[in-house]
Amino acid sequence: MTSYEPAGAPGADLAYDAVVLAGGAARRLGGADKPGVRVGGRALLERVLAACADARTTVVVADPRPTARPVTWAREDPPGGGPLAALGAGLHPTTARDVLVLSADLPFLTADTVRRLLTALREAAAGTDGALLTDADGRDQPLVAAYRASALRRELTTLGAAHDGLTGLPLRRLTAGLHLTRVPDPVASFDCDTWDDIAAARARIREHGPVLDEWISAVKDELGIELDVDTGVLLDLARDAAHNVARPGAPLTTFLVGYAAAQAGGGPEAVAEAARKATALALAWPDEAAPDAKPGDTSGAQPGTDAG
Repeated sequence: MTSYEPAGAPGADLAYDAVVLAGGAARRLGGADKPGVRVGGRALLERVLAACADARTTVVVADPRPTARPVTWAREDPPGGGPLAALGAGLHPTTARDVLVLSADLPFLTADTVRRLLTALREAAAGTDGALLTDADGRDQPLVAAYRASALRRELTTLGAAHDGLTGLPLRRLTAGLHLTRVPDPVASFDCDTWDDIAAARARIREHGPVLDEWISAVKDELGIELDVDTGVLLDLARDAAHNVARPGAPLTTFLVGYAAAQAGGGPEAVAEAARKATALALAWPDEAAPDAKPGDTSGAQPGTDAG
């Protein structure tokens, strides 16, 4: 597999544009503002935009709203004309050979997913028009896909001429005319159509690796901290404190480590040293509760700890 290079690298064939469809009626959510629904502390639309942040041009088909990064706004005419009409409107500002097409309700989409789709398309057999994800049941997900822009324009033009426009046409009319390769991914293909889907995503995303990184970055931004530390060490310390001492010991211990590191002048080294001392103490702590432990017995203490 060839490696994917981000947009801006030499070679026009490495660039891609993205079209995000975010203007649906969300009827199964009671008409709620689905792109603005928050999962894991971030709006669904912002999660999708973060996943395709290296697109040369990102077009969002919806009424304009504030977003974390600049995008180009487009709207089908009339609004609410369905996914093919929205896709047609979103394609107009794009110029790249390859176009990523996404819905705005994909909480587990990541930049890695985008790279895999683009790589699958670029390594596919000649004549392949797109690469799309399939879900846990093997169903095609045409709104999590990378396409040749020329193939999309060709099929949309044909469909529009045959049906007096694209309004109301289902996506399957488009994909039926394309030669596609498929990339199984039951996680990244998960979309949020109902409130049950939202609830499931909110519960599941706590176990999704990137969420912790997003949270730590957000907290550091909020507090004005630029310090990079080994979060794995702190998580291990929290686990040891919770397991060997008491569950409330986890957050309190990590707080004290941070305070001690600040007292020592700050920096990753100070955090690491404070964490090392606290970890040794937490690991030695159960020895004090052993049935044969004697008053003043420090035989179970780890080097460098104070068991007094």
